[in-house]
Amino acid sequence: MEEKVLIVKFGEIAMRGNNRPIFISQLVKTMRNNLDKIGNYYVVKEQGRLIVEDRDGELDYDSVISEIMPIFGLVGVCPGIKTTDQSMENLREVALKHMQTFFGDEQTTFKVDVKRANKKFPMTSREVAADIGGYILERMENLTVDVHKPKVVLWVELRNDAYIFSKVIKTFGGLPVGSSGKGVALMSGGIDSPVAAWLMAKRGIAVECVYFHSPPYTSEWAKQKVEDLAERIARFTGEIKLHVIPFTEVQLYLLEHVPQDKLTIFLKRAMMKAAEKIACQSNALALITGDSVGQVASQTLQGIHAINAACTLPVLRPLAGMDKQEIVDLAKKIGTFEISIRPYEDCCTIFVAKHPETRPKTSVIEGIEKKLNDLDSLIQKAVETEEIIVK
Repeated sequence: MEEKVLIVKFGEIAMRGNNRPIFISQLVKTMRNNLDKIGNYYVVKEQGRLIVEDRDGELDYDSVISEIMPIFGLVGVCPGIKTTDQSMENLREVALKHMQTFFGDEQTTFKVDVKRANKKFPMTSREVAADIGGYILERMENLTVDVHKPKVVLWVELRNDAYIFSKVIKTFGGLPVGSSGKGVALMSGGIDSPVAAWLMAKRGIAVECVYFHSPPYTSEWAKQKVEDLAERIARFTGEIKLHVIPFTEVQLYLLEHVPQDKLTIFLKRAMMKAAEKIACQSNALALITGDSVGQVASQTLQGIHAINAACTLPVLRPLAGMDKQEIVDLAKKIGTFEISIRPYEDCCTIFVAKHPETRPKTSVIEGIEKKLNDLDSLIQKAVETEEIIVK
């Protein structure tokens, strides 16, 4: 018996020692969640591999691959054939059929690479490779053998069953979402913050997002843009929770009570305080921002220090050492860039100081803030009236 399957490879997880089963279980859970949306599939654990099979008939490679590729923790997916009959006669025929399907008319070079996990198999890996390679070569005149730099490698893996494939589609790598704890990302409608959230999700952090909405100064279109960004990130994480915080009162209060050149620092400190409250409610262990050192006035080291001092949780800044073009390139790669450049301004853009201070002193900022008697209560009120959207 033979059937189409998707052979799924994972990378970093293999080095996790005794914790590896935990990571693999999280990976399988995410894969099943994605596949449940499109059909009746199941995931089989093989040594060093995960195998996707279709319960209802012949597996559709394109639809399954599109759901599996974005999942963090995977390094490659391989459309292939599974066969329970490991006789050489059958392996030759299945391998030949596979090569004819994918490379029937293509003038190319190939070799056969065999992994013999089933040590009871009567032939060595080299013997199996030579046998199958010779059989294919005799029947496909468009192919020639090149054992050093072939354009096509036909893999034959002899496990509990035999798996035959010739294409490895690279995926994003990383760790399964949720395997590294939870973090809260401050999400604007700009280019940087969704990339930062994506990078931390790639490292196994279950990300929740916080967006600060300031009607009527920011439109519903600006809010929708952030919702669409969260939905795009959810394509990689399986699901994401977006906390929408009404922040108009806080911003108007700061506009009236703090020096204009320090407005941006106070605004970001207020956001960090609100985000930390959300993080504590969600049992998150860190905040995540899209800061890139020196990119704007508030992202000088002095500005970052003054903003960090507003909270106690660690703040992760995965973009800190990246320049703008690097961030833009990554945003395009993950599909957030076209959403981010929609012309709807967020609250930071509208309330930004005309001539912001670039070297604020934390002690001076904190001294002014102590006199803002209503600030903490306004932040608390904003958090208590949040809207939660699940994507």
